[in-house]
Order: sequence, then structure tokens, then C-alpha cells
Amino acid sequence: MPMTEQATGAQHPQPRARNGGPSSATVEHLTGAQSLIRSLEEVGADTVFGLPGGCILPAYDPLMDSTRVRHILVRHEQGAGHAATGYAQATGKVGVCMVTSGPGATNLVTPIADAAMDSVPMVAITGQVASAAIGTDAFQEADICGITMPITKHNFLVTRAEDIAHTIAEAFHIASTGRPGPVLVDIAKDALQSKTTFSWPPTMDLPGYRPVTKPHAKQIREAAKLITQAKRPVLYVGGGVMKAGATAELKVLAELTGAPVTTTLMALGSFPDSHPLHVGMPGMHGSVTAVTALQKADLIVALGARFDDRVTGKLDSFAPYAKIVHADIDPAEIGKNRAADVPIVGDAREVIADLVQAVQAEHTEGNTGDYAAWWKDLNRWRETYPVGYDLPEDGSLSPQQVIERIGELAPEGTIFAAGVGQHQMWASHFIQYEQPATWLNSGGAGTMGYAVPAAMGAKAGMPERAVWAIDGDGCFQMTNQELTTCALNNIPIKVAIINNGALGMVRQWQTLFYNQRYSNTVLHSGPDAEGNAAKGTRVPDFVKLSEAMGCYAIRCEDPADLDKVIAEANAINDRPVVIDFIVHEDAMVWPMVAAGTSNDEVMAARGVRPDFGDNEDD
Repeated sequence: MPMTEQATGAQHPQPRARNGGPSSATVEHLTGAQSLIRSLEEVGADTVFGLPGGCILPAYDPLMDSTRVRHILVRHEQGAGHAATGYAQATGKVGVCMVTSGPGATNLVTPIADAAMDSVPMVAITGQVASAAIGTDAFQEADICGITMPITKHNFLVTRAEDIAHTIAEAFHIASTGRPGPVLVDIAKDALQSKTTFSWPPTMDLPGYRPVTKPHAKQIREAAKLITQAKRPVLYVGGGVMKAGATAELKVLAELTGAPVTTTLMALGSFPDSHPLHVGMPGMHGSVTAVTALQKADLIVALGARFDDRVTGKLDSFAPYAKIVHADIDPAEIGKNRAADVPIVGDAREVIADLVQAVQAEHTEGNTGDYAAWWKDLNRWRETYPVGYDLPEDGSLSPQQVIERIGELAPEGTIFAAGVGQHQMWASHFIQYEQPATWLNSGGAGTMGYAVPAAMGAKAGMPERAVWAIDGDGCFQMTNQELTTCALNNIPIKVAIINNGALGMVRQWQTLFYNQRYSNTVLHSGPDAEGNAAKGTRVPDFVKLSEAMGCYAIRCEDPADLDKVIAEANAINDRPVVIDFIVHEDAMVWPMVAAGTSNDEVMAARGVRPDFGDNEDD
């Protein structure tokens, strides 16, 4: 969904017509590299995460003189990309990363794909070999435009200095409007070194790029009629609502209709978790109530959501009784997975605002929905199958309890970034999200190693807010080097390692579906010399490793110490803090819908299939 300037503060130049007359801006004679840095300043980029190398080096010289762009030197290019994503998700502005050619650029592929899947506005700037050498397999040459074409919203290869300014303007405009996404700008080294003239604003030429933001009035009226006629409606809210800055409008619509609201993994915080209309997160590890509400609904109003497989389960059995209203800024999403009875193309903020007016008009005519019987069912499911957990019988730390207490003890407005796996799902369930842009995670791509650099980017963009990374011992070992970046750049994030000594989610699948054959998911070295079971990953020693990178580090193994160490971490704000929580390895994520099965087969806990009675389908 679109990243509107009003909602997010995103800054990008407006297009000027080719015949719009001469610019009143002063024309300057600069190198292409100087033009690049000036362009970044003019589009409002205040932070760039990057790592220099030969082909991008000409840009790093004028960057040193910029007083408006802060550069944060990362330890790995993947960290630059995830940091740009975390920055964008937390601030609503375009995230920027800059790296060199060849392996520097290819190390950005994962975060670019991640940003594409989650519709994150990001501009990735890469150096390229000199234009005369392109296609010759020159040293550190890679066709990064070709490589990233399927995972960028658009990409550019720039071989002339005079094209740099307008290309940067176009890249930021494309990344931040319509459905946001990553845009790559690959610049040949000789273009950075050549002389050019610079004036701002440049003329942008984007034929055919006209995102539709205003929804069709007839479709809005049809949707409003269906809402008031339905007996079992559900508002299915996706990340597009967050990106459109439409959370206030969503609350008005929900309270006006009285319909239950389910927020996807990417939409947590767009509607307060504590609101009585909120029935939880849907999907493979969603709440029983949310999963079942979609299955039993007679109307699903999808707002900025894409009916992905993690939500629908087996697609042909998903929501068999429901008519579908599907609103999205991207027309390609509508009907892609589930046919829509009422398709609405438009910006989520405008769609929801118009829906509010249309529903109010229906109410004025005496058409109000009666959802009393529906809420009776929903409340019974909520009471019978709440999301919860059992404490380990051996007195060890419960990972769910650790995450729950972090959420409860964190300052108001804390931003949480999660890696991928069990800890991600527990963080989605056991931390309350009351505000938008307080929950960052890799939803579509499921990228291990996301949490630490994303938290770094979020803290760089929102330095006044507390930022916690909830990470697993597997994820942490992929990108923890960015803690050095945090320590050296005064970015005091806090990291909770949920250390169960295993690749937890994969181990859970092996427990359930592979006869407990734990092939290559164990991260520790096995029992000690006395035959005692290993507790957590100890090689590397995360406390010593974190201390070596300039962090304050603590290990917590006793539930009695839990609140004390969390409070200690919250009180330290002059350096990064890492807590190594040694937790029980057999804890599992519930509820669960097994991959490839119907959502009707949701399990509330191991061996516990909910009983919904025989009359809810009527």
C-alpha cells in the first residue's frame, strides 16, 4: 500500500513536466559522485547504511563532506540492507543502503528480496564497473540489475553522470508511492567520476507509472452493502494498512461496524491488540479464534492483505462460506490467490475513509449489521482456546515467559524487531502491540538474521525510542557482527537471544513430522563429560562474543532472575545490551496449522483439536 507523505513524512520530489519551463534552481558543475550525494540530500535521505569498495569509492569522497547525510559503516552488506529496511519500517521514510559492485551488490540480494516481499520502501545504490567494461567479466563485475529484476519494484543502470540526479529522484518516488518496494540504482564508476551539471528539482520521466489511489465509488458502495448484510463478517487487515498510515481510519471503521478484526503478522500494531474487537493474528501459527473466524465467515473484507499461503493454509478449503471484498493498492494482488466478489484498487487510507462514509450512509437508511450471534461464537472460542503456554516442569526458563516479560517491562512505545522462527511467533503472540510501527519482522521472505541489523536501523531512525531485538541462537549467529556497528556508532539496541541450542522451528517440525529425527538442527556440542544434557548454545559463548563487540552482556538461566536482568538491560542506554536467555529446548509454538493442510485442522496445542460444535456453519 502507498507510503503517503502526510502519513509518514516520506520525502520525494514531485514530477515536473518536460515543458514545465526552466528550473529556478542554481546550476552547479559537479562530478557525478557529488551529484549523487547532493541528490540524496535533496530527497531527504538523512541516513545511509553502507560499505565502500572500488567501484562505489568515488561516491564516498563527497559523502565525507556532507553535513546532511549520516553514513553508518556496517560490517556486512546484508546488514546494510536489513538496517535500511528496519529504518524504513520504523520511520515510514525510504531506507537507503550503498555498497560496491560484484560481491558487495550480491550480498544485498537477500535484504532486497526481503523488502520486496514485505513492500518496504528502500533505495539500494550499488557501484558498477566502468561502462566500457560492462559485459566483459571485469573484476568484481556482476549484473546486479539482471539479478535483482524479479525482486525489485524497479531498477536502473546509470552510465552517464547527467542521469544521476533525475534517476535518484525517480527511485525515491517509485520506492515510496503506490505499493512501496525496493528500487536499485546501479551506477557505473566512470559516471561517478565524470563532470556534469546539477540542478534541483530534476525533471522526472516515468511514463506509465500512475498508481491508482482513489477507489471506485461504486465498489465502495457495494462493499458497504455487503458489510451491513453480513452475519459473520471479518476485517482481515494486512501490512498495507500500516504502510498507508490508515490505522486511525481502521479503528473508526471497526468500531462503526462492530466487526471482528484480525491483523496479519505484518499488520500487528495497526489495530490495538487490547481492543475488544481484535480477535488475534491469523495464519499457520495464528490464534484459534482468528483462524476459525476466517473459516466460518460469510464475508471477508481484506484491507491491504494478499491472501498468502501462511494465512490461507490449503487454498481451496480457505473460508468456504465467505464472499470477498479485496482492497489493495496493487491490482496484481486482487484475484491472484482468491477471487474477489468486490475488487477495490486504491490507497488503504482512502479506501477505508470512503468505506466509513458508505457504511454510515447504509446506517442512515436503517441498514445495520446484526452480529450478536457471531460474537457469541467468537467470544466462546476466545475463552475456550486462548493463546497460552505451560511452564517447564524442570524449572527452566520458558521462552514464552521471557518474551512476555520483556514486553511487559519495556518502556511505552518500544520497537520490537524479531528474527525468524519460534521466537518470532512467540513475540507476535506474547507482546502486546498497541501502536503502529512497533513490530518489525521478516514476514514474506522469513529471513534469518534480520533482527539485529533491522533493530540497528530502527534505532538509528528513531533514537529516542527503546528498541529490542528478539532473536534466536540460530538467527543471531548470522548477523551479530552488526553489534560492532551499533557499539561504534552509539546505537544502543537491546538484544534478547532465545537460546534453546537448536534451530527451533525446524526442530519442532522434526518433532511433529519426522519421528523426532533431529538431523542437523542441533547447535550445541551434545552432553558434557558427565553426561549432563546441554543447555543452549555455548559455542560460541554469546556473552563473551557480545562483550568482545563492545556490548554489555548477561546470561540468564534462572526464572527467579528474569525480571532483574530485563530491568538491568532497560536501564543501560550508553551501549548495546545482549541477554543470553537459556531456555527449554522442547517448547513449541501453538496454535499451529500444519503446512499444506486446511485451516479447519488447526491445533490449539499438541494433540488438541478445537471442538466448534455442529451448528456454527449454519
